[in-house]
Amino acid sequence: MGRYDRYILAQLMVLFGFFSLVLVSVYWIEAAIDLFDALIADGQNLSVFLEFTALSLPEIMLMVLPVSSFVATLYVFNRMINESELVVLQTAGLSAARLLRPVFLFGMMLTILVLILANVLAPAARGQYNDRRAEVGEDVTGRFLREGQFIHPADGLTVYIREITELGEFRDLFLQDASADTVEVTYTATTALLVRSETGPRLVMFDGMAQSLDRETGRLSTVQFADFTYDIGALIADGGARRLDARELSTLTLIFADETLAEALRDPLADVLYEGHDRIGRSLFVMFPPLIAAATLMLGHFSRFGVWRQILIAVILIVPLQVVWNWSEATATRDPSLWPLAYLQAGLAAAITLALLVLAGLSRRRRSGLMRRIRAVPA
Repeated sequence: MGRYDRYILAQLMVLFGFFSLVLVSVYWIEAAIDLFDALIADGQNLSVFLEFTALSLPEIMLMVLPVSSFVATLYVFNRMINESELVVLQTAGLSAARLLRPVFLFGMMLTILVLILANVLAPAARGQYNDRRAEVGEDVTGRFLREGQFIHPADGLTVYIREITELGEFRDLFLQDASADTVEVTYTATTALLVRSETGPRLVMFDGMAQSLDRETGRLSTVQFADFTYDIGALIADGGARRLDARELSTLTLIFADETLAEALRDPLADVLYEGHDRIGRSLFVMFPPLIAAATLMLGHFSRFGVWRQILIAVILIVPLQVVWNWSEATATRDPSLWPLAYLQAGLAAAITLALLVLAGLSRRRRSGLMRRIRAVPA
């Protein structure tokens, strides 16, 4: 790379990192609020919350990178125009294609980064996220059994534990099962333990009493026990093997998916195919927002009033591309044969970039011809 390429690329990378950090932080905080309500309110500790938010970062970055690269390029080239650097470079004979070369290199680096994120890191993070979510879902102690509080984990169930020791032993347990229509059973125990079995977690109570109330007759029966096992599988909302998520599968698996895989995922085949091709389509598209931003600003020239018109045009050109992506997703997920629409956004962005490059070259030639005619006019 020449000195100009290194100069522009360095500025793009610095500002891209800054804007990406700001936008990722905003999205991360928004996602963290929902996770905080879902995890901390259910009795999970701070480490679980931080783990879940970290696993959500790859998908957040996929949303943020195209925007931050676009904004960074607008900022760099706007500054170059305001400080007349771009005018000097154009006067020195650099063509529009030559001026865009560092931006193209920047876009290629973004494409490689997004390819890694979309096809490796994001699926792996989604798989780990789903695994941990299933584990947390089965953590009855963390979700429902909190000391000193009356908890209602399911309809008709009430649990109270005076103390939970560091070893996981429950002291002074109260459990009321009013889920049946005719019988209401209340268990009290001095101590209890939560143990796992082949059929699910069970609550083993020691030195307690069971009181059964027949609602029809009003008769109360009591039984004292030295130990008693209670099946608390009803407390777990998501038992059994967890459902596979298409977002955690590899791209090749999704691209070559068939009806058998779609049935296993319990998703339409069109959704599965589009998910795989969309990862590649997004990776190709991320190259073009910086090129569109830079090429649009090259259409203008130095002005005391700035280049706000060119910036507005660049934004107007980017917004329809998002609309095209939304339309492509809605259409392609209706028919498995329409998966090529996943590449429509990238193809349209490439066409816009090429058109802007041609217009920038024509604009420069017109300005050069005008300057030659001005010089040719006798004083």
